[in-house]
Amino acid sequence: MLTIRGNKHPFCDGVSRREFLRIGGLALGGLTLPQMLAAEARAGVGRSQKAVIMIYLPGGPSHQDMFDLKMDAPSEIRGEFKPIKTKVPGIEICEHMPKIAAMMDKFTIIRSMTGTRDEHDSHICMSGYSVAESNQNHAPCLGSVLSRLEGPADRTVPPFIGLQGKAGHMEWADPGDTGFLGLAHAALRPQGDIISDMTLSDISLDRLANRRQLLKSLDRFRRGADSLQGIDALNQRAFDILTSSKLVHALDVTREDPKVRARYGKGRMEPVDDGLPLINDQFLAARRLVEAGARCVTIGYGRWDYHNDNFGQLKSYLPMFDAAVSSLVQDIHDRGMDKDVSVVVWGEFGRSPRINKDGGREHWPRASFALLAGGGMRHGQVIGSTNRFGEEPDERPVDYKDVFVTLYHNLGIDIVNTPVPDITGRPNYLYAGHEPIRELV
Repeated sequence: MLTIRGNKHPFCDGVSRREFLRIGGLALGGLTLPQMLAAEARAGVGRSQKAVIMIYLPGGPSHQDMFDLKMDAPSEIRGEFKPIKTKVPGIEICEHMPKIAAMMDKFTIIRSMTGTRDEHDSHICMSGYSVAESNQNHAPCLGSVLSRLEGPADRTVPPFIGLQGKAGHMEWADPGDTGFLGLAHAALRPQGDIISDMTLSDISLDRLANRRQLLKSLDRFRRGADSLQGIDALNQRAFDILTSSKLVHALDVTREDPKVRARYGKGRMEPVDDGLPLINDQFLAARRLVEAGARCVTIGYGRWDYHNDNFGQLKSYLPMFDAAVSSLVQDIHDRGMDKDVSVVVWGEFGRSPRINKDGGREHWPRASFALLAGGGMRHGQVIGSTNRFGEEPDERPVDYKDVFVTLYHNLGIDIVNTPVPDITGRPNYLYAGHEPIRELV
């Protein structure tokens, strides 16, 4: 482990440039970054430039108050919000998301999501499998599978990056379980919890370009650290990742055009109760990271478990969500990435049709929504529907696994028929019996 000193410049989550580069080993069960790279090198990987940005709304967002309003239902089910027209005739969404509405031709709403359980955990949104299923098959998340099958698109940018910080309910902050692939394919998490306690003295980021000074500093570090026996190719690549201007610049959203950054909005830096903050800069950082070569970037956004004051909280947070999601998708189109970068937005379940005495909605695994964009998919449509009260799908139910098979299809991977070798080399197959969503591909 080593620390490289640098000036403090804020990244997308308020973590400083100095904090980010204080990473020598990734604090993942004792597995260091060079060990991760060694495991990756043994995997035998391919190459592509396609990517997925996974936006997880922890806690279970309210489907019938966002994308599936039920205006013909009684008031105790219908709620306070009104629908607004969108750019696509016949599609209406919540009045508090006018920016998404104005570009609905670039989105697809799935109103009939099914296949989840009452589990307050990110796992189903990162892998397509419930916690109970994963306890049986140890299925890895999408980012870990891409790390295993595809490897890095750029040697200085990790293929799988999780931008989630800490949450009171930590299951909401998990960027995805590596499952049977092992820690070598875990997400890089550029957060303070991977800080080491060893320092490479007398070297700053500005002086990294001075190779002679760098070599002198490394020599002194070698002499002072018994555990460092030399810089082999994997250690060199680890060092390249930690000091790469490409990765650092991608995370440093202050380098972006101020007008573009302002369009995303600020969000909210404080965590929402025991959830996560709503950091809109992370959406911009995700776009910059996939441009730099990341294959999967995950974001955890806020807390949507509104057992009370459902409508008051949604009024506060939906405009932030609206600005962040619409700006990300617009950027992807403006930069010609819409055929290659898939965006998915969802939570672990929906909310109950009936509003409780505290003005909230309870957990509701029987129906939820997904919002999709990019990926070369056919957009400007709604897939599926729920019954009159939003209780359950009544047309075209879509399983979370179907969405994952579609995302892999967008990446050029026939995941149902592609073996995913575990750490012993034994092939495993995911999502048997599922197919890409025909309306999208």
